[in-house]
Amino acid sequence: MSGCSVVIMISFMPVVWAVMGSELRLSRQGLSDNELTKVIHGFRVKRGWIWNQLSVEEEDPTPKIIGQLKSTYDTGDFAIRYSLSGEGAGEIFNIDEFSGEIHIHKSLDREKKAFYVLHGEAIDRRTGHAVEPESEFIIKVQDINDNAPQFINEPYTSSIPEMSPMGTTVVQVTAIDADDPMFGNNAKLLYSILQGGPYFSVEPKTGIIVTSWPKIDREASEKYLVVIQVKDMLGITKGYSATTTVTVTLTDVNDNGPTFQHNLYTFAIVESATVGTTVGRVMADDADVGLNAKMNYTLDDLEESATFRVQTDPATQEGIVILAKPLDYESKRRFVIAIEAINSFVDTRFLSINEFRDRTMLKILVMDVDEPPVFSAPFYEWKVLENAPVGTLVGTVYARDADAANNPIRFSICSELKNVFRIDTNNGTVSLVQPLDRETAAWQNLTVIAKEMGKNQLSSVSVVIKVLDVNDNIPTLSRVYQPYVCEGIQAGEVIQVISAVDADDPAEGHHFYFSMVPDKNINPNFTIRDNQDNTAGILTRRSTFTHRDRILYHLPVIITDNGSPALSSTTTFTISVCVCQSRGHCPTSGMEALALSVGMQALLGLSICLIIESL
Repeated sequence: MSGCSVVIMISFMPVVWAVMGSELRLSRQGLSDNELTKVIHGFRVKRGWIWNQLSVEEEDPTPKIIGQLKSTYDTGDFAIRYSLSGEGAGEIFNIDEFSGEIHIHKSLDREKKAFYVLHGEAIDRRTGHAVEPESEFIIKVQDINDNAPQFINEPYTSSIPEMSPMGTTVVQVTAIDADDPMFGNNAKLLYSILQGGPYFSVEPKTGIIVTSWPKIDREASEKYLVVIQVKDMLGITKGYSATTTVTVTLTDVNDNGPTFQHNLYTFAIVESATVGTTVGRVMADDADVGLNAKMNYTLDDLEESATFRVQTDPATQEGIVILAKPLDYESKRRFVIAIEAINSFVDTRFLSINEFRDRTMLKILVMDVDEPPVFSAPFYEWKVLENAPVGTLVGTVYARDADAANNPIRFSICSELKNVFRIDTNNGTVSLVQPLDRETAAWQNLTVIAKEMGKNQLSSVSVVIKVLDVNDNIPTLSRVYQPYVCEGIQAGEVIQVISAVDADDPAEGHHFYFSMVPDKNINPNFTIRDNQDNTAGILTRRSTFTHRDRILYHLPVIITDNGSPALSSTTTFTISVCVCQSRGHCPTSGMEALALSVGMQALLGLSICLIIESL
């Protein structure tokens, strides 16, 4: 009994088993059978049964024997009962308890479960004891190529700049295969390109897509669909395959300059167009997009500068030609202008600086319109003396037909002053019909109409006439004066300061002269002192004024202006004698005193008449 061991025999499979013969060769060395059995069993427990892996090909539905358990205790009399436990035991795997043959009843899928851990046991039917300790062994499911590779991380998209050099990495595609990568070539993948050449290629082992064309032009095609195939079994024809599509977008670089489609653009604009009017639009094509397609336009006016200007429409990138100065068909009927377009952003990696610009010509024709007459001045200002006689020529307006026809012009006055002035309808001369008075109206405003003969085209102009002053008004006192003299006044004192006004308006300003009326007898009571500032003072010449002696005095004064010829006026002042209060104040001065004096004289006269009648 102590010299036996368990032998496991595997049928139908190329499995090599190591028999534990070394245990049988142990000598007793004086040990009893039980002691030797303990040593042997102890050695087996420590080491356990040594099993090589069993292999079962997956996806095989045929029931078959995949191996056999055999103990050296088994003498063929069926005294040993074999049992199997562990993963799949009784369901997938069964063991013949008499022969120890292991049967499989179902097909296996390695991708679901790659191996099964089982335990085998040999039991003595008579004693019920295990003749061997329970031993663990593994049944490995052998892979077959039953899975196709699959791409992960789909969909694949990538963008690279156009004109990228050959070998530029685009993107890496990755596929996986559920088969066993450690068994044969079932999961060994190779990549190839089905669509996208010759512009792109793929590295067979890594799936890295690179450019394979010297210069890929976005303007030729902006998007490329690159179809990549992956095969297992290192690409043999019997293997599985899968495909994926990579969308490659080319981003723009500035490798195109603007280009005009025509050598000459012709526009027409009427001469009456206002400044700021759009003359026309030009467009230089640029195959690039975005910032690379933006451009600026400039004008090189070969005949006259500053008549037009150009600006870029930010939405369409068109050049808008705009009128910058008024036009006149009669003076200039055609403009020839060079226009240039240049990229706003220049990248000399792809083009030279001169390739980022283009040039063409503009011809702008000015169209004639029937314009109203044009006056020689925006307004007229004339001067005329206020004493100019009727028929005096005041001034002349000039107007012409601005069109090439040069039709005759007829003039007229359109205002309420046409009864004061008259205009010659043919030559535009304006003359007086009535005398003028500057003091009544210093300015005369006329509206003159110019009209083309035979047409309704007309225009108007303002005429301002300044009436020049002549010395035709005498100077007068600036107000009514009521001078008085106090009874106790001294000789040489000023009793009144007077000033004058004049309706005229001399260019050098007013200057009045005050003087006494020439007389053989010098006035003994009062005199005039000219202050040389357009005022004068009335002064006393004596100091013996009393209310009892005389109530009123009269003083004539001459006021002369500085006109040419000079005009003068004479004013007689009535000076009353007053019993003044303190500080020279007269409670009844001026006209009040005069009225009182006249009233007393009248009352005295009435009394005398009554006395005479009573006699």
